[in-house]
Amino acid sequence: MEMNLFFPLILTEATMGCIKSKEDKGPAMKYRTDNTPEPVISHVSHYGSDSSQATQSPSIKGSAVNFNSHSMTPFGGPSGMTPFGGASSSFSAVPSPYPSTLTGGVTVFVALYDYEARTTDDLSFKKGERFQIINNTEGDWWEARSIATGKTGYIPSNYVAPADSIQAEEWYFGKMGRKDAERLLLNPGNQRGIFLVRESETTKGAYSLSIRDWDEVRGDNVKHYKIRKLDNGGYYITTRAQFESLQKLVKHYREHADGLCHKLTTVCPTVKPQTQGLAKDAWEIPRESLRLEVKLGQGCFGEVWMGTWNGTTKVAIKTLKPGTMMPEAFLQEAQIMKKLRHDKLVPLYAVVSEEPIYIVTEFMTKGSLLDFLKEGEGKYLKLPQLVDMAAQIADGMAYIERMNYIHRDLRAANILVGDNLVCKIADFGLARLIEDNEYTARQGAKFPIKWTAPEAALYGRFTIKSDVWSFGILLTELVTKGRVPYPGMVNREVLEQVERGYRMPCPQGCPESLHELMKLCWKKDPDERPTFEYIQSFLEDYFTATEPQYQPGDNL
Repeated sequence: MEMNLFFPLILTEATMGCIKSKEDKGPAMKYRTDNTPEPVISHVSHYGSDSSQATQSPSIKGSAVNFNSHSMTPFGGPSGMTPFGGASSSFSAVPSPYPSTLTGGVTVFVALYDYEARTTDDLSFKKGERFQIINNTEGDWWEARSIATGKTGYIPSNYVAPADSIQAEEWYFGKMGRKDAERLLLNPGNQRGIFLVRESETTKGAYSLSIRDWDEVRGDNVKHYKIRKLDNGGYYITTRAQFESLQKLVKHYREHADGLCHKLTTVCPTVKPQTQGLAKDAWEIPRESLRLEVKLGQGCFGEVWMGTWNGTTKVAIKTLKPGTMMPEAFLQEAQIMKKLRHDKLVPLYAVVSEEPIYIVTEFMTKGSLLDFLKEGEGKYLKLPQLVDMAAQIADGMAYIERMNYIHRDLRAANILVGDNLVCKIADFGLARLIEDNEYTARQGAKFPIKWTAPEAALYGRFTIKSDVWSFGILLTELVTKGRVPYPGMVNREVLEQVERGYRMPCPQGCPESLHELMKLCWKKDPDERPTFEYIQSFLEDYFTATEPQYQPGDNL
């Protein structure tokens, strides 16, 4: 299967029966604005726990919420169970986690980012602008009134937070893992003392303060300090310095290091998160609302374009050749797939559901990982960067594993790269829908034999464990900068040799410990292969396994 395109598509293997989004089959004019401002989607992954990573909102309308609780972020709420099994990580159309009213009967929210309207129903706004929320029951897009202008319209719910809450603080990054905090703080251009506050991964009700540091032994690094909560509501890193709010704790350590590795300087910069969808009810969209601008690639089953939706928003557009898959089957899968949200998965925005099918997704600036490694900046990457990219992919696959989904075609050609070496998984589940005989035969020329586990290639037994096998092959692509697996061997030979027990030797320059992980992924018995959760942990800690996760601090 030739999918080495800039094609950010995610399809799921799993279940049927999702509720369809509202569909407006009105004229294309709904998606036209009076002017055509510059595209507003950021091309950089938002490492903060935006709504692509957030968990499902509570289902009780108007339930009381403590906005200074650790469990609330501007990007999502506590996790729930899905009808498919596993924890939900979606901002589906469920009642908002925020209460209907605050003090005085009026809900006041503040904008965390600038936003430029994409349709005539949207509100444009600037960071810091305040809103009264008129209707917050539909999850991703809320009806709001600007207090400054009096105008009403829809706003993306992950762009706002309750005024005067922790979530509205620039330094609060919400639900974010230790490794993602390190990636963000260690970005080029950041200085010593730059910081962020996030929810603790390990202690419920606690937070973590992450600070960029430097020393002669390790060079640039990140220190993490646990912020604990007192029974009376206060906060502390050390019991001798207690504060009644997180805001006061941060203010104190911005003025004095007081035992930390460095005093807090500036807040870690971030970028706008992706919105959930292009706009309210913009799911099945008219073909006329898309403009194809730059052809990025072509494969067996279609083309990939950079384009613009509604004259306002930069997107990637996959055009499928007629007959590639049944439109009804695709739409059914896409309805399910769009609910998968994680910051290491490329989000699906919208579809044109009549043939030729168009699939609209986030545009990723650096294209496919395969091309990036062979022809782009990836040619010059060293092992630590390559292992970190592998850890990001494992993070996304661990989410797919938790959600009981299967990718079926995991390889470097189906990973997309953004700025700052951000990696996102694309194309999962697509393989199951393809109706081409040269693909469905599994032995055909279009089938990716070299990446496929033997039980899947021979008997069609695709599971998350066959994805683990494919991940092991993807690791060889990373460390060899895009070399084709099993060099010098044709597909039929690979299948025969692997069945006899042959496994690729350790690539040149690859540490033996990483090759050992590859060989674990290639165990003949699928049940003996590791989980993606294990793989993620192994890779994230690959260079730091001997260091403590949290710093005690000097004199703390």
